[in-house]
Amino acid sequence: MAKFTKMAYDSADEMVFGHAKKPVSYGCGIKVGAGYVIPELNYAPRPGTEKSIERITKEYVDYISKDAIERALTLGFPNLQLETEWISQMGTVKGMGASVVAGQKAITEKYHKEYGINLAVRHTIPDQREAEQGLRPGMDSKFGYPEKFIECAEIVCENGGDLLSVESVGGKEFADYAVTHGDVTAFLFGVGYLGAIDMEYSWSELARIAKKHGTALGGDTNCSGANVSMFMAGGMLDNDVQRTFSAVTRCIAAARTLVAPECGATGPDKDCGYEGPIVKSITGLPAAQEGKNCQCAHADLQGNLMAQICDVWSNESVEYHPEFGGSSVQCWLGSLGYEVSLMNTAIATGQQKTLRDLYMLSDRARGPEGYVLAYDNAWKVAKAITEFGDNYYLRAKAAGITGAKIIREGYDKKELILTKKQLDVLDKIIKELEALPDDEDKFYDYCTKKYKDDVPTFNPKSYGF
Repeated sequence: MAKFTKMAYDSADEMVFGHAKKPVSYGCGIKVGAGYVIPELNYAPRPGTEKSIERITKEYVDYISKDAIERALTLGFPNLQLETEWISQMGTVKGMGASVVAGQKAITEKYHKEYGINLAVRHTIPDQREAEQGLRPGMDSKFGYPEKFIECAEIVCENGGDLLSVESVGGKEFADYAVTHGDVTAFLFGVGYLGAIDMEYSWSELARIAKKHGTALGGDTNCSGANVSMFMAGGMLDNDVQRTFSAVTRCIAAARTLVAPECGATGPDKDCGYEGPIVKSITGLPAAQEGKNCQCAHADLQGNLMAQICDVWSNESVEYHPEFGGSSVQCWLGSLGYEVSLMNTAIATGQQKTLRDLYMLSDRARGPEGYVLAYDNAWKVAKAITEFGDNYYLRAKAAGITGAKIIREGYDKKELILTKKQLDVLDKIIKELEALPDDEDKFYDYCTKKYKDDVPTFNPKSYGF
């Protein structure tokens, strides 16, 4: 397994939406990062439809997929990627996942053949593993979730899924504690270190399965850690988690997300991985992102900025239901598709860097997370990761320190406004991270002793110790 120790882009200015150093093709004519952006529609079935295989298949295939594809055709969108984030029952009820995967494959092939529209379906399987039960096969005698996790990947690949992804949960037991206590060391240990170790195990398995079936491997994201931190930090009215803490945890999470491409994932990575600009800077692989067109799912402070270097643009997730303009998936696809059309028009007219910079500048100073994810700053965080690329702990630590110092410099240059509390937290983070040992074994021993009573669900065997 080769780790990234060099940058894909020599400068931040090389990066722009719709272009990746390593484009990828899959599905029915889908090409990502090949000179244009494609929309990715995410959705959720109505409650109750999961009660039988027949109902859930009909919901995903005959209603959601058909509605979305026909609206894309109606509006003249040439490309569409669907994302099915599996509900839990698809990973536990025998035959349910397979039925949905096969059904969506059939309907995309049908419309591609009849109308020429390029289509693909990303299947994001559920990671239901629980720290208290154990994360590795043979540990969870109660639910068998580690085995079901791998089985879900087999089901996707065996039944025609175009793109395999997951939002894995390694390190979540520490992330939960870290976010609620504002403890950056716990986050570094859980997400940056243990999470990366779990990713290596999980994604080595996923890569093996995908290669066997010829399925494209998308990517992962630290949704259970950095996204929780971001959502709890919230907006201007929220103060439960400081936004400077959230921004630093995002940088740390990027070092974890990087493990998927190191194991063979070719992208596009997961849309809810806001660390995507950092990861793309290193790998050159296509990035899926979300922002202002995902208001049906959540709000954030960098809704425009996140479009700056995307190759796939997503709405996050919307429940299937009727709206005035059609079904919810049709309405949100319209919003999504027209934004992508604007990006592609900018590319066609040579104005892509102008639009990129407008996206970025509109949110650059709105908050510390947007500031550190602005493509020029994201590139700097990425560079710090590659300098320690061979070591999970040191590269995550470097990402956190670099991100924190970038935010501090932004404040000092009066580019970024921070409250006194946010600034105090930021300075404490820098001091705390810089004081940690450079030796990985010493760091492990320090954290296992420090959090022995605070995180009782931690089991070293879950991470191969």
